[in-house]
Amino acid sequence: MNIKAGNVVISSAGHDSGRFMLVVRADGGYVFVADGKERKLDSPKKKNIRHVRRTLSSIELEGLTDKKLRQTLRAFAEKQVTGE
Repeated sequence: MNIKAGNVVISSAGHDSGRFMLVVRADGGYVFVADGKERKLDSPKKKNIRHVRRTLSSIELEGLTDKKLRQTLRAFAEKQVTGE
């Protein structure tokens, strides 16, 4: 699984299961993810790479704020619900 910084993933395990998150950093078998609300960009959560599913989307990290991240991930979630 080739996951790198900027990829949008879906958490598949843990209390945040089913949520869209952004990979802030990838390190070996772990990724550091943020959602802008529970986990801010400056304090991402360390997750095992096996506990996330990669999507085909990515977000540019440069200039990204927690508010912009929340809005973008909300759009991904709404797209999934409507089936677009």
